[in-house]
Amino acid sequence: MPTPTKGRRLGGSPAHERMLLANLATSLFTHGRITTTEAKAKRLRPLAERLITKAKHAHLANEEYAKATPEAERKDKYSESGFKTSPAALHHRREITKVIRNKDVVHRLLAEIGPFFVDRDGGYTRIVKTLPRKGDNAKMAIIELVNEKTVTSEAEKARGTKFARKSETTEVAAEADADVTKVEDQDADAPESATKDATEEPTEGAEASAEEKSEKKDES
Repeated sequence: MPTPTKGRRLGGSPAHERMLLANLATSLFTHGRITTTEAKAKRLRPLAERLITKAKHAHLANEEYAKATPEAERKDKYSESGFKTSPAALHHRREITKVIRNKDVVHRLLAEIGPFFVDRDGGYTRIVKTLPRKGDNAKMAIIELVNEKTVTSEAEKARGTKFARKSETTEVAAEADADVTKVEDQDADAPESATKDATEEPTEGAEASAEEKSEKKDES
């Protein structure tokens, strides 16, 4: 007897489980994200990432074949692109079509999704848990394709937003400190100006009284 699958089995038989996961993968590659139960999302993720890896290898094999083979030898009037496909890329395409039967989805996987993740080493999908389903209270989750081309760009993006927030707070704090110092300087300068005005006013009054006395003496 075949060894049973570890963990939960989806569907009633192994064939049913394979078809169920194939349909989920087709929907994921078509829409970019789907909502399903948490158990199905966890079982779908390894399959989806293996298919994306095969699409990546097919894209890289075609690029190497194009560099190594002259253009005249690669021309093929029966091909849609006008050029022959690398034997390695053809092998990966056949491996994908064993699971995904929709030709449009296979084309999107090979032409768009695979080349997009060329510089990313794994981690093409993300599982986000959501609220339980009404009725049977089943655990639900969203599985989606990651939008970042590389893991480092994703980390730098998160780190950049974090540092940007920190820099904004530090700038605001620095501006507040500058305003406080300006106010303190103005308060410190105010008594000096007041004392200067107070000292200047009596001298002006004394000079005026001295001039009046001298005028009276001259008249007398």
